Amino acid sequence: MKEQIGFERLTGLIAFARAGALGSYTAAARSLSVSPSAISKSIQRLEKHLGIILFTRTTRSLTLTAEGRELHERAIRLLQDAEEIEQVAKRARAEPAGTLRIATSYPIGLHMIAPVLPQFCALHPKVTIDLRLSDRVLSLVDESIDIAIRLGDLADSNLLSRRLAPYQLGCYASPEYLAKSAPPEHPSDLMNHKTVNLRYQNTGQLFRWPFRIGEQELEILPSSTVIVDASEAVLASIAAGAGIGMATSFMADSWVKNKKLVPVLTDFIVERHNISALWHESRRSSPAVRAFLDHLIAHF
Repeated sequence: MKEQIGFERLTGLIAFARAGALGSYTAAARSLSVSPSAISKSIQRLEKHLGIILFTRTTRSLTLTAEGRELHERAIRLLQDAEEIEQVAKRARAEPAGTLRIATSYPIGLHMIAPVLPQFCALHPKVTIDLRLSDRVLSLVDESIDIAIRLGDLADSNLLSRRLAPYQLGCYASPEYLAKSAPPEHPSDLMNHKTVNLRYQNTGQLFRWPFRIGEQELEILPSSTVIVDASEAVLASIAAGAGIGMATSFMADSWVKNKKLVPVLTDFIVERHNISALWHESRRSSPAVRAFLDHLIAHF
């Protein structure tokens, strides 16, 4: 089995390459930000290990021996390779590039992440986006995910996180529905209205509607005539006139802007601060991850 080179010998080779190129221990020490004695000792240890003399030394000059000249070219290549590695690392830090894998749920991906991707890609043309939408919570490490955007309280983990902007939970209905039925003035009025509710796919439970009433937050489970298991279906149903439904502001805003939905019970809206970006410690130094986090924070 071939013996692996040790750290001490590697530093000796770097000192040897630099001293041979610059012609003195002092110049080599200055370029490597160490003392001349450190250069001298490193080269002496290297000579002892190799069993050859690399330099002919006088008080005024430092000259490569015949054996030293033969090895110096190889040592220079080693030094050049090391410097190239450093330059590659610097370029990686400076410019985001490569594939950025993002995982989130379908509603967040559709309404929050996808709309900001074109601008991000224009700013960072060397980054390729791989956006994965699923209600299943993916393991960032096992699935090689760079960033996850999740809604809800965070479980204790070794992941790094950053809260994004808050959003609101409120009720909406179509203009056509409200033209036929007077808008509710209080959450208790919902019993006199048709409603559309959400059933969670992972638990089968119905969504309980939260309202801010005075200083308290209360939940109501309406007796709905339509129950669906996807948030988008709630919006589509109430936009078609099926009744009143509750949705997040980041999902409903485009429907309101297009005048397909109208907010109701606006005095009882609740605010949430539980959308977070998460990434693993190993992705901390990734330029693409840092750039996308900055992009998210700027927008949300």
